[in-house]
Amino acid sequence: MGHDAVRRCAVFRLPTAHPADTSGLLALIDSGAVAAGDIRAIFGKTEGNGCVNDFTRAYAVAALQNALSGPLRCTPAEVGHRVAMVMSGGTEGGLSPHLLVFAVSAAPSEPAAAPTLAIGTAFTRPFRPEEIGRTAQIEATAEAVAAAMAQAGISDQRDVHYVQIKCPLLTGDRIADAAARGQAVVTEDTYKSMSYSRGASALGVALALGEVAREALSDKVVCHDMALWSGRASASAGIELMHNEVIVLGNSQTWASDSVIAHRVMHDAIDLPAVLGALADAGLRPAGQLDDAGREALLAVLAKADPSTTGRIRGARHIMLDDSDINATRHARALVGGVLAGVMGRTHLFVSGGAEHQGPDGGGPVAVIVRR
Repeated sequence: MGHDAVRRCAVFRLPTAHPADTSGLLALIDSGAVAAGDIRAIFGKTEGNGCVNDFTRAYAVAALQNALSGPLRCTPAEVGHRVAMVMSGGTEGGLSPHLLVFAVSAAPSEPAAAPTLAIGTAFTRPFRPEEIGRTAQIEATAEAVAAAMAQAGISDQRDVHYVQIKCPLLTGDRIADAAARGQAVVTEDTYKSMSYSRGASALGVALALGEVAREALSDKVVCHDMALWSGRASASAGIELMHNEVIVLGNSQTWASDSVIAHRVMHDAIDLPAVLGALADAGLRPAGQLDDAGREALLAVLAKADPSTTGRIRGARHIMLDDSDINATRHARALVGGVLAGVMGRTHLFVSGGAEHQGPDGGGPVAVIVRR
């Protein structure tokens, strides 16, 4: 299907019983509701810890690739080159494990009167371990964002509302590989490497969308100059890849989807007005919690969560950074998930932890996809 053809993007939300549960996806395909060849991207919330050793992400990706290899008549590895898969570990609090499936097909009508949901995907080249968290990752990500925008037919940066990225992290073996070649990695702390990878990826989005100037970027600003950030980037690091997978979501006048996407920036973890603003921009104005009709129209909620580095939320002390038993990002996902669930009346929420350069300190972007 050429880019000149009128396209529609459909979004399906599928609850999962465990990280390898592909029954909902296969039932969706078997029912004829979606053709396997139309699937462009799959987001997933898995119930791991979201840290370096969260293998639920790779487990889920492997299960999805195996499941789709039959309908697509290709190998599981080839599925990985055709469908962008972003698995975000951690369903703390009341967050519910689920998949979001994005499918693109030819539209049976002319473009909608107003801009509707558009999607584009792109992949960077594989990174060497020493490039993770540095300028090379920033620049490659910016190029991939531009390519995904072009695929989506989005020319105006303002029409991009969310850029989801899956990025790599460092392991002991990857660090050793760099050392064997006489190269130094950005950090030898594998957990911190997740922050650097997410941060460089987010700055790549900021560069592509004109949110940060190129001359402001260098190796030394990643995870240090937190005044540099994107209001539309969401990056999730994982052990299962060495490149960045980029999914651009926006609205376009040339598409005929039945939904729209809108976003705002939460300036802290309890910024309810930003959440309500995003819903209003997408056409929903709840008086309190969304009613049945609103919940039916709400297809997806995408958000970032991170504890503020000041140790405070609006002047009140929080202990997320001081808890030695539970990682701070896990606290943050539960907190933001609770705020969102109270409004949405639903717990199938794609809340991703680790918001380095993704919104202001302690906050992050929030986007909603709503059926018109």
